[in-house]
Amino acid sequence: MNNEYGRMPSALSRRHVTGRKGEQAALEHLERHGYTIIGRNWRCRSGELDLIATEGDRIVFVEVRSRRSVNRFGTPLESVDVRKQLQVRATAQVFLRARGLEHCKIRFDVIAVIIGPGGEIAELKHIEGAF
Repeated sequence: MNNEYGRMPSALSRRHVTGRKGEQAALEHLERHGYTIIGRNWRCRSGELDLIATEGDRIVFVEVRSRRSVNRFGTPLESVDVRKQLQVRATAQVFLRARGLEHCKIRFDVIAVIIGPGGEIAELKHIEGAF
């Protein structure tokens, strides 16, 4: 499939599109389930937080992982390794300190999204308290 310039999209741009599509599906899922989104793609020196939401009096940091299929790299959930968990926790602490929210209840969730061959959302799993 060619892009608007007549070229094949690069692997990087396909990954970006997959990631954005998965992130949008995750955001819509959270909103449908009563969460309020308070941040998206929040960045600092230690990393990036995909989605930040509130559920009642709790701040929820959501790592979104998207794949076009389950392949040799495993499922989206399997890609959230200990190193990634530590990075998300460290970045969340920076976010909380920057807003004076260090004493709030928090939770770390993962939303795994599988994008089907036609670009549709084939599967979405929301794991609350994933780490």
